[in-house]
Amino acid sequence: MRLPLLTMILLMVVNVFVDYYIWRRITAVARRRFWGVAYAWSSLLCLLFLVVAVSLPRRSGSDEVLLCIMWMLYAYFTIYIPKYLFCIVSFIDYLPRLWHRRRWKAASVTGAVLAVALFVVMWWAALVNRTSYQVKYVEVGFEDLPEKFDGYRIAQFSDFHVGTYGRDTSFVSEIVDVLNGQGVDAIMFTGDIVNRRTEELVPFVNTLSRLSAPDGVYSILGNHDYGDYCDWKSDADKRDNMSLMCRLQGDMGWRLLNNDTEFIRRDGDSIAVIGVENWGDPPFTVYGDLSKAYPQQSDSTFKILLTHNPAHWTETIADNDTVNIGLALSGHTHAMQMEVGGVSPAVWRYPTWGGLYNDNSGHRKLYVNIGIGTVAIPARIGATPEITVFTLKKTHK
Repeated sequence: MRLPLLTMILLMVVNVFVDYYIWRRITAVARRRFWGVAYAWSSLLCLLFLVVAVSLPRRSGSDEVLLCIMWMLYAYFTIYIPKYLFCIVSFIDYLPRLWHRRRWKAASVTGAVLAVALFVVMWWAALVNRTSYQVKYVEVGFEDLPEKFDGYRIAQFSDFHVGTYGRDTSFVSEIVDVLNGQGVDAIMFTGDIVNRRTEELVPFVNTLSRLSAPDGVYSILGNHDYGDYCDWKSDADKRDNMSLMCRLQGDMGWRLLNNDTEFIRRDGDSIAVIGVENWGDPPFTVYGDLSKAYPQQSDSTFKILLTHNPAHWTETIADNDTVNIGLALSGHTHAMQMEVGGVSPAVWRYPTWGGLYNDNSGHRKLYVNIGIGTVAIPARIGATPEITVFTLKKTHK
């Protein structure tokens, strides 16, 4: 979120040209000099606003400072991204000049309307859609599912990033109520409970401890849960941060699976719930160890794997005949907090960015939950916060 110096300078230069272009368009049509002067001053204030936002300490600052930076940068870009759109569309006005004809005006009007619409959408994404969750119901079938688990129901949620809500527990409490109201057998959380530090979780411990299911609440850690996005005074402080994370999840009654396995039993049948620590493709650190969590991966036990990053499944589990894992549950992608008509830019980074996937054999399935919370920008343009409820079904050849 703290822009590198070269990127910030380039951004400022581009925005100066954008503002100059718009200023020229305004002064060309405005009858009063006031509008041109007002726009010039507003552009200067926006520039100063950006300088202040990127100068605040992100890694060493408090959680309140981080939230301030997040909202300041988002506010800035809700102004300038629509400006970019206006410039691109309105420039079509000048095409007739290539044939020595008069400039059009329709493109400028269209560009202005689209820019205003985009500004509204971006703030709707931050103020409304960011907390407008949806519950998705997914039925998945497996030939090797034990008979006693036919119809077994699991709720998955992921990427809560509770630090984004400060100390306001209202939305978190609402999600807890929704999860408890699904009547599932088990609840599973697939990582990223905080943004940078475990202390962000403290105001929400009592609320999250209300989560309840007959077979328990299982969780794993995501890349944001290790303190890697924060500057620490010493290694001991970082270790204390991790110790607090484990202790708080225990206080909430969650079963944190750090490269570990729990078995759920039904009248002689059982399934294994495997939880690995974060397994990250670059630049994310690899902490996960599936061999440690479950050494005999090819045995006949039906397994559910909790792994934060879907790249773990894509790179090491899918189409791997030595790994017999029926269902993997992941998060991490957020669908890049942007999804329109089922299309997300996340596909450029993750081929498995959201929803249900099968490998070529069809026996190994992955579900990627696009998360509840937000990180970096406090908005979701589409990509509505998600709770997923699975019903496991036994299928026959």
